[in-house]
Amino acid sequence: MSDIPPAASPLWAAHVHADRRPVLIARGRIVAALRAWFAARDFVEVETGALQVSPGNETHLHAFATTGEAPDGAPSRLYLRTSPEFACKKLLAAGERRIVEFARVFRNRECGALHHPEFTLVEWYRAGEPYGALVEDCAALLELAAQAAGTKHLTFRGRLAEACAAPERLTVAEAFARYAGIDLLATLPARPDDEPDRDGLAMAAQTAGIRIAENDHWGDIFSRVLVEKIESRLGIGRATILDEYPAVQSALARPSRKNPRVAERFELYVCGVELANGFGELTDAAAQRARLEREMAEKERIYGERYPLDEDFLAALATMPPACGIALGLDRLVMLATGAPRIDQVLWMPLG
Repeated sequence: MSDIPPAASPLWAAHVHADRRPVLIARGRIVAALRAWFAARDFVEVETGALQVSPGNETHLHAFATTGEAPDGAPSRLYLRTSPEFACKKLLAAGERRIVEFARVFRNRECGALHHPEFTLVEWYRAGEPYGALVEDCAALLELAAQAAGTKHLTFRGRLAEACAAPERLTVAEAFARYAGIDLLATLPARPDDEPDRDGLAMAAQTAGIRIAENDHWGDIFSRVLVEKIESRLGIGRATILDEYPAVQSALARPSRKNPRVAERFELYVCGVELANGFGELTDAAAQRARLEREMAEKERIYGERYPLDEDFLAALATMPPACGIALGLDRLVMLATGAPRIDQVLWMPLG
């Protein structure tokens, strides 16, 4: 399909829609194939509410807020969710074992080739199953999406990956060493609640040619290295599973049993595009509260705002079973399977 500039003509113009329609029809086939795949494996498809008391508590995610009414009738500030995660984990606590949601989610301040303020996450959980099962799921869904789109490749702006090829497995520490010459593990604390070595990472990043500001924290520097040196080199030729994220960057994931400095967290990259984020889920309520409070303190430091914690979610962790879970960007998956260069080209009617 042609790469139509977003403002060239309205999307409801017949000639524009005719150009976009084959990709939108392919989107429908991909969604149907994914739904059938999950159903065949005894996943229950759930629908949780988009309006929540807490939109999520990640530092760099911004929510849309509104004034609503609490269950007791009192005025309350409500948010459109940035993820269905808290609600899905409550369902695990209630006794569900395998669940999936095709969730419409909302993130403010996000607009671009790979970002849209309203988009769809495919989020699924496996209670009592190993973290590695999610990696196998990802490999299967990549191949399935390509087949539904009538191709063997996943592409994005000249980059290509074989849809059926086994993903590359790479730890974050290995990626930092390979692509930036940085010993990341040397800057990590022995425990996720301790402070990482900010100055050590700053010095290594500067040696790698990355500009550092005096007020940059360890997490700021980590993200800059990842974006400037690593992400564009992942998922080329085949998908990459970027595994073992630092525990200090994994507020909702449990620490690795092999090395507590890292977490049971991976991200899936294809053609340089981040596609999914998977965890071995943290179920320690006290540790989870402390981590979310730190995330919100960091959000307040950077952006001057913070969101409330979902107390119901924290209470549910007491009965939530060990589980693994993952969120995959459906719209980005459709982009990769169809070769669309912009996310708005795979949405039926994006924000005008």
